[in-house]
Amino acid sequence: MLNWGGGWNGGGTSLSWGLCKPPPHTHKPSHTALRSWRRLCKGHSASASASASALGVGAGGGRPPAHRKQTAAGGGAPAAGSGAGPRSAQQTGRTEAGRALEGEAWTPSLPANPGAHRPPSNTSLPQGSEIMKVVNLKQAILQAWKERWSDYQWAINMKKFFPKGATWDILNLAEALLEQAMIGPSPNPLILSYLKYAISSQMVSYSSVLTAISKFDDFSRDLCVQALLDIMDMFCDRLSCHGKAEECIGLCRSLLSALHWLLRCTAASAERLREGLEAGTPAAGEKQLAMCLQRLEKTLSSTKNRALLHIAKLEEASLHTSQGLGQGGTRANQPTASWTAIEHSLLKLGEILASLSNPQLRSQAEQCGTLIRSIPTMLAVHSEQLHKTGYPTVHAVVLLEGTMNLTGETQPLVEQLMMVKRMQHIPTPLFVLEIWKACFVGLIESPEGTEELKWTAFTFLKIPQVLVKLKKYCHGDKDFTEDVNCAFEFLLKLTPLLDKADQRCNCDCTKFLLQECSKQGLLSEASVTNLMAKRAADREHAPQLKSGENANIQPNPGLILRAEPTVTNILKTMDADHSKSPEGLLGVLGHMLSGKSLDLLLAAAAATGKLKSFARKFINLNEFTTHGNEELAKAASVRALLFDISFLMLCHVAQTYGSEVILSESSSGAQVPFFETWMQTCMPEEGKILNPDHPCFWPDSTKVESLVALLNNSSEMKLVQMKWHEACLSISAAILEILNAWENGVLAFESIQKITDNIKGKVCSLAVCAVAWLVAHVRMLGLDEREKSLQMIRQLAGPLYSENTLQFYNERVVIMSSILEHMCADVLQQTATQIKFPSTGVDTMPYWNLLPPKRPIKEVLTDIFGKVLEKGWVDSRSIHIFDTLLHMGGVYWFCNNLIKELLKETRKEHTLRAVELLYSIFCLDMQQVTLVLLGHILPGLLTDSSKWHSLMDPPGTALAKLAVWCALSSYSSHKGQASSRQKKRHREDIEDYISLFPLDDMQPSKLMRLLSSNEEDANVLSSPTDRSMSSSLSASQLHTVNMRDPLNRVLANLFLLISSILGSRTAGPHTQFVQWFMEECVDCLEQGSRGSILQFMPFTTVSELVKVSAMSSPKVVLAITDLSLSLGRQVAAKAIAAL
Repeated sequence: MLNWGGGWNGGGTSLSWGLCKPPPHTHKPSHTALRSWRRLCKGHSASASASASALGVGAGGGRPPAHRKQTAAGGGAPAAGSGAGPRSAQQTGRTEAGRALEGEAWTPSLPANPGAHRPPSNTSLPQGSEIMKVVNLKQAILQAWKERWSDYQWAINMKKFFPKGATWDILNLAEALLEQAMIGPSPNPLILSYLKYAISSQMVSYSSVLTAISKFDDFSRDLCVQALLDIMDMFCDRLSCHGKAEECIGLCRSLLSALHWLLRCTAASAERLREGLEAGTPAAGEKQLAMCLQRLEKTLSSTKNRALLHIAKLEEASLHTSQGLGQGGTRANQPTASWTAIEHSLLKLGEILASLSNPQLRSQAEQCGTLIRSIPTMLAVHSEQLHKTGYPTVHAVVLLEGTMNLTGETQPLVEQLMMVKRMQHIPTPLFVLEIWKACFVGLIESPEGTEELKWTAFTFLKIPQVLVKLKKYCHGDKDFTEDVNCAFEFLLKLTPLLDKADQRCNCDCTKFLLQECSKQGLLSEASVTNLMAKRAADREHAPQLKSGENANIQPNPGLILRAEPTVTNILKTMDADHSKSPEGLLGVLGHMLSGKSLDLLLAAAAATGKLKSFARKFINLNEFTTHGNEELAKAASVRALLFDISFLMLCHVAQTYGSEVILSESSSGAQVPFFETWMQTCMPEEGKILNPDHPCFWPDSTKVESLVALLNNSSEMKLVQMKWHEACLSISAAILEILNAWENGVLAFESIQKITDNIKGKVCSLAVCAVAWLVAHVRMLGLDEREKSLQMIRQLAGPLYSENTLQFYNERVVIMSSILEHMCADVLQQTATQIKFPSTGVDTMPYWNLLPPKRPIKEVLTDIFGKVLEKGWVDSRSIHIFDTLLHMGGVYWFCNNLIKELLKETRKEHTLRAVELLYSIFCLDMQQVTLVLLGHILPGLLTDSSKWHSLMDPPGTALAKLAVWCALSSYSSHKGQASSRQKKRHREDIEDYISLFPLDDMQPSKLMRLLSSNEEDANVLSSPTDRSMSSSLSASQLHTVNMRDPLNRVLANLFLLISSILGSRTAGPHTQFVQWFMEECVDCLEQGSRGSILQFMPFTTVSELVKVSAMSSPKVVLAITDLSLSLGRQVAAKAIAAL
């Protein structure tokens, strides 16, 4: 028999009531007791003695006051105790109620007016009235206990006689019940049954019960602790809250406190078990520890609970921050366990359990510890794809960069590759392997000449630098060097690929690559030695080309690696004063021109990011040579050569690597160098149409006349005191004069030959400037008027066979011919003319004119995409064809037709491969493609019911995946610089996007009001589902994102459309598409990505999304809401608590 009161003496008699059967009449309260109950609840006022006599106080005192908790030693009555034994209901009720009023706890006098303490239904209680409520509540609990009411009778009477309006949580009913139940060393079963009934019937919220439990700290009372653990067991794995957002945040906080309490309780139990083991009585402590661990595991195994704890942790961190800034509000008054305290308790528990021998308990505790530690990073865990071995997107991104953007900075490439790695969950070793595979494929298929050198520089100089930066991003458990070593182990198994690359480069490519990686600290010495030995063994069986001519060819990788330090030395040489030793400088430049030295040096400079400073040095040199003052013939020829070589080099760089490399940063007031001026206004480029009547082609007429006379009359060009920049600017007008004279019969063909020989005989730059103007001129002429102009181009293009030329003439002519071939390519194609340029043995324009003639470009696009899809990867030639088609058809045409091809696919594996390939093709101009895809194509498909069938699975899933990938890539990179290949394209006007995508339900005044509102504003934050909150209010507006940016605008409108689809009454494939889109967003996001595309999603969308079964998971809610915002946390807590 259990002793409730701990052996109190009432009226001189010791009574044991634990399991005594109550008298029959206690099941139904007597009329007298009910009258007493009503008086207690309605708060009639009277003096203590009058009340006592009126209620008929009997003898039997010696009972402690109701509010005092008795210690375990001294015992304690349940719910204010018990005076005498269980007499009749009438006697017991009146006597004990009187004694309750006489106790010191009940000092506040009750109001005379029976309704005085009743608060208005929608207001909080004043402090005095709250005390009255608590007094009456405790008296009511006492009365119910005295009468031995059953739990449902207690609940009925509580609801019947207590005023409506104020909730039980405001009255702290759970806390009051627990306080009264836990007075003695063992809990009061009857009052606990009231609490359990209140929990089951939802009279009290889970958060109030958890908060009440977490306030109990006397862990020495085993029975009380076990009772509390039993109560937690009722609901700890099915917490919910359907109230306001603040109540849901309250549930998060109370769960955090309860977790801290559980950890402390577990630690106390473990400590007692340890002491019991030492004393030789382990059984009791072990049972309680097992119970604690069981409740811990049950609480933490629920993903929903861990999500609520995640929010509580962020809320607590935010609260500390705001208090640190002096903004601590009312929330600071609520007691919440800090995450630091939880970590400390976990540490302490681990230390205690380490000394215990029971492996089952230790294992259970370790499992709980792992779950707790996983809470802060519960969104960061992504399962990597282990079933795939090939990743076409990585392959294509690397190929695209190596083929078209060698000069680009490494950081954007690193970020793009990391974005692909995250979106596709690629394991690091396979990711690095795919990069190497792409490099070797690029090396093998690159056309001979400049392109081959570019690829070699990209592979052996740039990619190791990229991997060094990737190392900082990959924070895996394994060391990055292990991953790189693992990638090389995989690579060595691809023997045919390596053999083919070795054959092409005439060397052991892997050896060079391993040495370079070792130099950059990407591989250990032991790994390098091991890998080299394995490759050497494989190479013994490889087919070798042992012809004599092949043996004399120096391998490009070795040349490139030697060229890289040479670039640095040349840059230092170019920094010196040119006027002091021009001959020495000329010797250096002469060596650069021989063979393929120039292309090697330029490729090495481009791959290491030094090309811009390289070009800047040559522009300065060119500017220095434009003027000659009182010079001798030798000095004049050196100056002419320095001008010519620097001019030709700069033209060659502009054509090979893009004119952006040449252009300096625009600074106001600074004089623009001659070459920059000439290049921007006079030099023909792809997609640039020049006006031959532009003022830049028409300088001072006297200078033109003197130049014409010089060209026509002299046997060769004069060099002394020649202003070469003026000659280059005047040559266009001079050529027009000569052309007119030729066409009118004034000059014979022999005279024209002599003039063209003079132009190209000494300084090749003049020929380049002349042809630049002739190309622009020919475009403006009719078919029958072009002959003489084209003939003059032909004359200028051939070399001059004369001994009376300046130094390095043959080397300069090779560069000049390459420059002229690039300049004339467009116009020769348009006029169907052929001009034979001096051959260097290699194709100088390997990717020129790739489109088949007389075929519609749409057919070409579908055909090339079909071939790429069948093959499974994009090659360099295909990339150039796609680039040409993008230029020719425009972004909308290009994107729309490729999306149509995607939606035709019906096999799942084909659609996934198509997405990976399309993403990499769209990287040609990701920003513009994304604007078109999200702003035009997707809305068109989602709003037109006749097109919904095309969004079925699998093409619909694939399109959702592609849209998210494009949106994430563009958003993460659109604040950075556009790459050189993208700058050439026409950019849409921002105003077009503002007119195309107005934010319909957000008028400027309302938008500004929302943006300027304080984050803690009660109207905005009180309830995220409140109708006063705009249906389009999103985190991006609270972060004050610039909505004039086209991409931000398009994203905001797409999410408004998604929100309206989810809220509409019509479901269909478009609704399913929205679900796939959101699932992909969640799948691709990393934790803490405050600036993700989901910040544009209206807060109201969250409650609509969780109605979709596939999206109704706590992790999804955490991922789609911005938890850095207070409102975001409230929205998330409300959605998760309602799941």
